[in-house]
Amino acid sequence: MRVVLAEDLVLLRDGLSLLLSAHGHEIVAAVESGPELAAALAEHHPDIAVVDVRLPPTYTDEGLQVVLAARRERPGLPVLVLSQHVEQLYARELIADGTGGVGYLLKDRVSKADQFVDAVRTVAAGGTVMDPQVISRLLARNAYDQPLALLTPRERDVLAMMAEGRSNAAIAQRLHFSEGAVSKHTSNIFAKLDLGASDDDNRRVLAVLAYLDGTRTS
Repeated sequence: MRVVLAEDLVLLRDGLSLLLSAHGHEIVAAVESGPELAAALAEHHPDIAVVDVRLPPTYTDEGLQVVLAARRERPGLPVLVLSQHVEQLYARELIADGTGGVGYLLKDRVSKADQFVDAVRTVAAGGTVMDPQVISRLLARNAYDQPLALLTPRERDVLAMMAEGRSNAAIAQRLHFSEGAVSKHTSNIFAKLDLGASDDDNRRVLAVLAYLDGTRTS
């Protein structure tokens, strides 16, 4: 696949470029700043953008602002955020967009190269990959909102793992109960968040996105 990479630390940028190239992916642009990222996305129309949140010139949320603008021009552009920080406001907007693949990983929690490469492939294919700590921080921000307040602690656990893209079998294995119990919790979550039946493949993720975006979806 064709990748645009945005990372201001040269050693990390070069290392990620070499890693992805070694797995057969083409780095069409590897840039260090927000303006360069915007230009590269407009020029190359990549299969995925892998970006840091804090890029020059502002070193605040430049990376996220650029990809959000790019997704408005090209809905569905897959974006994998790789950062040391959880920028809650723009992260919520990116996740709640509801189009295309989205990922948000924390640099210090990616322990294996294969884990990162698999995440790139998943997001490029339209999937969702979220670090559990990212989900926890976004959920914590809304701890007193009405929809989440209706969920039990176990339902919150299931909800977070659903947002990571885990199957019922994987959730059951992690939480040590049956797939039937996971299905029951999932049904309860949908009901409490007022999510009606849908054929959308991302319905499980939308259960989380609807809450994080502060909306109720029918």
